[in-house]
This record gives sequence, C-alpha cells and structure tokens, in this order.
Amino acid sequence: MEIIYALSNGGGQGGGIAAFLPFILIMFIIYFLMIRPQTKRQKEKKNMIQSLQKGDKVITIGGVHGSVVGFKQKGTILILKVGKNMDISINRSAVAGLEKNVAPDEITTIDQKA
Repeated sequence: MEIIYALSNGGGQGGGIAAFLPFILIMFIIYFLMIRPQTKRQKEKKNMIQSLQKGDKVITIGGVHGSVVGFKQKGTILILKVGKNMDISINRSAVAGLEKNVAPDEITTIDQKA
C-alpha cells in the first residue's frame, strides 16, 4: 500500500540538486570569506620571509625586535642584531613580520601598562 502511495505522489517533494543548493551556497560563502583570504595571507607571509635581506628590521613571534645582519645554513637561520653587542640566531620561520608593518599603537611598553 505504501508503494502505491509513493508512486501516486508524483515526486511532490523537491529532490535532486535543489535539495543540496543551500549547502553548496554555504560552502561557496565559507570559501570566499574564510579559506581564500587565509591562504592569501599565508602566501604573502611566505613570500615576505623568503625575501628577507640584510638590514631588514623584523619582529619575531616571541616579540623580539631586531635587524637582520646575516644568514647561516643556506639561509634557514637568521642572525639578528638586537643590541649594540647582542646578536641572536633564529629560524627564518620565527619571523612574525617586518617592523614597519606594525602600527605604533600596537606597541606597548612596561610604563604604559602600569
């Protein structure tokens, strides 16, 4: 009896691609608003890290400000000058960005916090 009812219904329910259209639309929105911009930022950061040269002022992930004075191990390690007689070695991947790209109001000192 149920088979006859299903056949006589004539496919009144929406089916096929129309049922998946909202999900497809949501996936496109997620891609263009979230995934695409993130991959673009990652690509820009990778290009910036690969194009570092001597004299560039950088900020590390740990917040250390310094100037690139040299490279070791085929460019995988940077030597940063952080003071008059203070040089440190860091991995190239530990660079967060160039110092000129940080807004002055984002930098806080101990005196400003207290």
